[in-house]
Amino acid sequence: MARQLLRVHVWIVYLFLYAPIVVVVVLAFNRGSQVLFWEGFSTRWFGEALRNPEIRDALRTSLLVAGLNAVIACVLGTLLALSLSRMRVWLRAPIDALAYMTLVTPEIVFGISALIFFVEGGKRLGVDSPLGIWTIVAAHVVFNTAVVTLVVRARFVGMGQQLEEASYDLGAGPLSTFRQVTLPRLAPAILAGGLLAFTFSFDDFYTSFFVAGVDSQTLPLYIFGKVRFGISPEINATAAMILGVTLVAIAVAYLVLRRTGQARGGAGLPGV
Repeated sequence: MARQLLRVHVWIVYLFLYAPIVVVVVLAFNRGSQVLFWEGFSTRWFGEALRNPEIRDALRTSLLVAGLNAVIACVLGTLLALSLSRMRVWLRAPIDALAYMTLVTPEIVFGISALIFFVEGGKRLGVDSPLGIWTIVAAHVVFNTAVVTLVVRARFVGMGQQLEEASYDLGAGPLSTFRQVTLPRLAPAILAGGLLAFTFSFDDFYTSFFVAGVDSQTLPLYIFGKVRFGISPEINATAAMILGVTLVAIAVAYLVLRRTGQARGGAGLPGV
């Protein structure tokens, strides 16, 4: 009896969490202009959304921010992962704690902290740092570097040091060993971490809300601004496109990590 009640409770929680998302996606394909009345299947509103210059500009900004964030987070996260694996415990422990703290800090707290840093920190340092695309990218990079670090570090620790030591024994230097041995083996984890960083940045709202400028509106911020005045079929279609991009990126990252885990002999997914 207790198990059945637990199962019913789980289904109620899932229904509460995902039913609104399903409703938005279904209504995005509604032919009519009335949001809550189904009038037939159509992809009309996706075309309308993509023809809207405001939505196109917001989409362009989101893609730019997410792409830059993913590249920078991959570089910094990979370097940090390799450094942490070679540090002494007394130095590695506080950096580990800082990385985990970045991930578990509530987004609203992180966003407020980033805003204070860019506004007050810039004034104290005498640096003019107006809010805009670059402040969004910088704030996203701080969070997503920790994500990439955890994924890449798990892969680096799990693959062992035998091939690197063999490369050194054969006369290769540190740079040659990294380029020919370490980097190719880390590439799947770096790609997966980059896709996760892209996903987290593309659909982020809280951090972007605090550090975005007037002329740097991302797609989630645009949707938030519109839904305050009512929901339209264009907004449903736009939200469905954001969901689609996010799910595709997460699915590709999962497949990359799964293939990497199978290549290691089924030892499990790195970072999971």
